[in-house]
Amino acid sequence: MPDWQELAERYLMHTAHRTPVTIVRGQGCRVFDDRNREYVDMVGGWAVTSLGHSHPAVVEAITKQAGILMETSNQFYTVPQVELAKLLVENSCGDRVFFCNSGAEAVEGAIKLARKWGKLHRGGAFEIISAANSFHGRTLAAIAASGQPRYQEPFTPMPEGFVHVPYDNPAAIMEATTDRTCAVLLEPIQGEGGVIVPDSDYLQQVRRWCDQQNLLLMLDEVQTGVGRTGTLWAYEQAGIEPDVLAVAKGLGNGFPIGAIIAKESAAVFEPGDHGSTFGGNPLACATALAVLSFILENDVLSNVRICGEQLRKGLVEMTRTYFFVNDARGKGLLQALDFQLDLSDTIIQAAIEEGLLLNAPRPNIIRFMPALTITPRQVTFALDTLERIMVWLDNVSTSTD
Repeated sequence: MPDWQELAERYLMHTAHRTPVTIVRGQGCRVFDDRNREYVDMVGGWAVTSLGHSHPAVVEAITKQAGILMETSNQFYTVPQVELAKLLVENSCGDRVFFCNSGAEAVEGAIKLARKWGKLHRGGAFEIISAANSFHGRTLAAIAASGQPRYQEPFTPMPEGFVHVPYDNPAAIMEATTDRTCAVLLEPIQGEGGVIVPDSDYLQQVRRWCDQQNLLLMLDEVQTGVGRTGTLWAYEQAGIEPDVLAVAKGLGNGFPIGAIIAKESAAVFEPGDHGSTFGGNPLACATALAVLSFILENDVLSNVRICGEQLRKGLVEMTRTYFFVNDARGKGLLQALDFQLDLSDTIIQAAIEEGLLLNAPRPNIIRFMPALTITPRQVTFALDTLERIMVWLDNVSTSTD
């Protein structure tokens, strides 16, 4: 058998710190490595595999559409694209949709949309207020919008037009607003930033301010959207509606697709303003249509709430039991454990040995974002495995002391 990890180190650009597991197949919330060892997957392709690996509805949609039509470009109308746009509009606060291939592209397009809107409705305003510790993607404008210098420093100078303020602080947004401001860009929950959940009235206050000042409110729901937090969109739980919504990840269950969903008043693109060769291709749209339809028609959101609460309670209990666990936080099936020390790598490696895959957005934070179809039994397995690791860490700490 080839040493796939050695070959990857030889041939791939070194852009990721990879967990030493070579996954070759998956089924639901389980994956198998090249030695046929089974794992419960709590990473979910970074919140991508909404319905789990190789879900029958997704496999059927891809197989069927691949035999009919895969790509035409947006020079022509295609049926799956229109069907998916209709379903998204009917199940969101938006009126118009633009399709692309990823979350970064969705955010990039939203930035362009905001700048044109600023020219038309704010006297040429172009600045966008975003939050410190935010993450909006890997393209140049997206990392400029992201409030994390560590992603920006290797690629300076950054594109201008972005102002960063503390998260969960409406007053900071108010203070930063000037005649040059056209929009506010926020994540309802900062996922890559460590699953940071704001106060319940944060987005409501920001929405009121944007209305008062005639600013666009743009929400990046690339990670929180498509049911991840227990409602189809996280903004629903805040009781507000954004003007522009960026979505991707879970929409395609692993097939690349992103979208900008905008209210009519914000949908100012005209022919030639924006485009994408592959964006909205029939194969991607047919896949996303199957994913979204299955979620809506099979009450998957109830499972997210039930299993999410089960996971949350188990994680909260660990904060009460182990001194080195600072916090447990999140919504639905986007949860995190925050540790006093940089324990993430140690925990991830120990979990691998137990047949559990985890993610670490920070050296002291473990993130959980499994398939929305995860079962209570699989959540129990994950919690029991973590409990054993916590006991081991506690014993190690005690013996060291």
